Amino acid sequence: MVARLVIAAPSSGAGKTTVATGLMAAFAGRGLAVSPHKVGPDYIDPGYHALATGRPGRNLDAYMCGTGLIAPLFAHGARGCDLAIVEGVMGLYDGAADQGELASTAQVAKLLRAPVVLVVDASSQSRSVAALVHGFASWDPEVRIGGVILNKVATDRHEHLLREALGESGVPVLGVLRRAPAVSTPSRHLGLVPVAERHTDAVDAVAAQAQRVREGCDLDALLALARSAPPLRTEAWDPGDALRAHTGGAEPVAARPVIAVAGGAAFTFSYAEHAELLTAAGARVVPFDPLRDEELPAGTRGLVIGGGFPEMYGAELSANARLRGAVAELAASGAPVAAECAGLLYLARSLDGQPMCGVLEADARMSPRLTLGYRDAVAVNDSPLAAAGTRMRGHEFHRTVLEPGAGAVPAWGLRQPERRVEGFVQRGVHASYVHTHWAAVPGTARRFVEFCAR
Repeated sequence: MVARLVIAAPSSGAGKTTVATGLMAAFAGRGLAVSPHKVGPDYIDPGYHALATGRPGRNLDAYMCGTGLIAPLFAHGARGCDLAIVEGVMGLYDGAADQGELASTAQVAKLLRAPVVLVVDASSQSRSVAALVHGFASWDPEVRIGGVILNKVATDRHEHLLREALGESGVPVLGVLRRAPAVSTPSRHLGLVPVAERHTDAVDAVAAQAQRVREGCDLDALLALARSAPPLRTEAWDPGDALRAHTGGAEPVAARPVIAVAGGAAFTFSYAEHAELLTAAGARVVPFDPLRDEELPAGTRGLVIGGGFPEMYGAELSANARLRGAVAELAASGAPVAAECAGLLYLARSLDGQPMCGVLEADARMSPRLTLGYRDAVAVNDSPLAAAGTRMRGHEFHRTVLEPGAGAVPAWGLRQPERRVEGFVQRGVHASYVHTHWAAVPGTARRFVEFCAR
């Protein structure tokens, strides 16, 4: 089984992404095939991971996909690799609200039987770091903290004090990174700026992170720790097998319908498994960029528009009137359209006063309020994506609000944090703020492809 490490921290903001991405790039630079993973639903960090490794960044979310899929999805992504690096989420033991350890980095580390490297922001402490590390290492005896990387260390004297304190903790120091604001990654209202929006700068940032890691971390010791992980006995997830298991052994749809999938800088949020499932179900998946392409791909029979930052590109999206018209015409024909969050906004009548596709009788605008959290959803109306009564878990992550017109037919009934209905079902359109992971319900992809083939 592949060698593996989980990169965690006591809290958000300690430098997990910097360290994880730097390690991925540093080991890839040594000629290792590195498999990148991210705990939780985040879409942005995996973009940097992909840049560092040349492989798709993949998410491991125990809330949305269930604990039983974590190891198989990991093995699927890590197939053929020498090393896998898993970046954690929030603090090591933080998970879904009111759900115990569910979806926490600690839970994923246990499910993967992977050693943990704790990244500690040491900028405002010295001897206390030992108490902090001891507490995290002893909290759950099933979590193996194999080392610590000290981040934001000020001086040689500061490093000496930290190492001296940790010498009695039993947890080895595997790296020391000095303060280096010059290689920080820019962020905005929903986190880091995605790679697709700043590719050249992102390449430079990843290279700088790799250099910091090479200079400050013991890569040989980290690799030895990764290789010390015990065997992980699991069958790798496979999209074709998953579909057959959920559809009674049905073969892929013979018609091979073209399904256009939005991408580019405005629509960067997607899980790699979605395209893999659509392909396994019989679709021909063709990407397109709503910022650049004026027509949908030839022969388009269905459309998938994921999340992203349309609010940052509202003017450009609005200016591409030919494509907006093509999307509206496709939706009016009854063709299946699946839209999540940014895709929902794009289908609306307007976004911050700028005309969008006008498929939905609704207007969207930016809001100062962040809507964030896991969602337990049930489909309340039939659509090409889900039959009424289908249960799925997902998450919301946006700073926009939508004002629907009268008579809107909702897509989901949500049970947390409060009971409400959400989204739109209209002809073949299923549009919602809720992001879902289709690996949890592979029949979603099969159903969508079947509707596209009709």
